[in-house]
Amino acid sequence: MSVDLDITGGVARVTINRPERMNAVDLATSAQLEAIWQQLESDPSVRCVVLSGAGEKAFSAGADMKSGDKAKSGVEYWADGNPMGFGGITFRDTLKVPVIARVNGFALGGGMEMVLGADIVIAAEHARFGLTEARVGRLPLDGGMVLLQRLIPRNIAAGMMLTGCMVPAADMARYGLINAVVPAAELDAEVDRWIADITACAPLSLRAIKAMIRKTAQMSAREAAAAKLPELVTALQSEDQHEGVAAFNEKRAPVWKGR
Repeated sequence: MSVDLDITGGVARVTINRPERMNAVDLATSAQLEAIWQQLESDPSVRCVVLSGAGEKAFSAGADMKSGDKAKSGVEYWADGNPMGFGGITFRDTLKVPVIARVNGFALGGGMEMVLGADIVIAAEHARFGLTEARVGRLPLDGGMVLLQRLIPRNIAAGMMLTGCMVPAADMARYGLINAVVPAAELDAEVDRWIADITACAPLSLRAIKAMIRKTAQMSAREAAAAKLPELVTALQSEDQHEGVAAFNEKRAPVWKGR
């Protein structure tokens, strides 16, 4: 298996385990990732997902150029692409819980596209980001061309894609893509702090907030405020909304039931 999955305490840690290939994704790895996302979607115990790459060098270098995809033409790759984006995560709207990208090194090509599919990005100081496809005659087809310009300033996104250059984590944080940049030795502790804050919140509230962010971004503010998304309605009708208020008034930690 080239992808490891550990679920402990409601936190699913998904790790691409191909450090000898800079955690590049081949066909088998892509299939394993898709199976894992589907498994997590059906597991109500999962509160948060952390996606990372094994080792200290790379989050993921993207598509494995030595895999079977290398034989495909650009048009064939485009036609056969996963509608959920690279690694099945870039455009995934069926995974309702928060996804943290733990970026421990290079995030290039499809690796960068997987980062774009996360809700929160925590990076080590030595991490580098890039959509480098143009340098090998390809295109960021799995979400990069359409998402990057929506998440950072347009000209910065254009500059990255039109040069294929890598950008340091500190700069990507300044552009607004990264939530926190820390020394490599502190990366796991920083991720754990974010996990603790996420899991302290009501699960249904988080699902509603993620749905609103993902599904209303292209609406006007008035249209978005009026959107009656199923996740929003469920959260507003939940037992947990009453538990949260009761716990606040009673000065105790809430006990979330997820219903």
